[in-house]
Amino acid sequence: MHTESIQQELTPHAVRSALRVGADNGQTAEQLVVAILGHRNTAAERQLRDVIVALRMAGHAICAEPTHGYYIAANSTELNRACEFLLARSMTSLRQISAMRRVAMPDLRGQLGLPLEKTHESA
Repeated sequence: MHTESIQQELTPHAVRSALRVGADNGQTAEQLVVAILGHRNTAAERQLRDVIVALRMAGHAICAEPTHGYYIAANSTELNRACEFLLARSMTSLRQISAMRRVAMPDLRGQLGLPLEKTHESA
């Protein structure tokens, strides 16, 4: 009988163990779920994202970018690039909040202490 070393749960330890170091070694959510569970599972991909958030909140430098997938930062450049990506995503959400609440972005940003961003919008 062939025994596989596949984990059966998406625990923080299992996810951390499945992640590789460096952007060139990034993996999609689907690839990580398959590596951990041994099969595709769309619901588990959502759970994976939640586990990654928890690991990040615990201080792990887990990066994610559409072009590279999920990976552990190999250096400060990779970490900074991933943080900029997350900041840009959060700014998109903040722009939506600003519009829905009819509060100017500088006012909303000022309240949050976020840096001003450069926009490519015409005046």
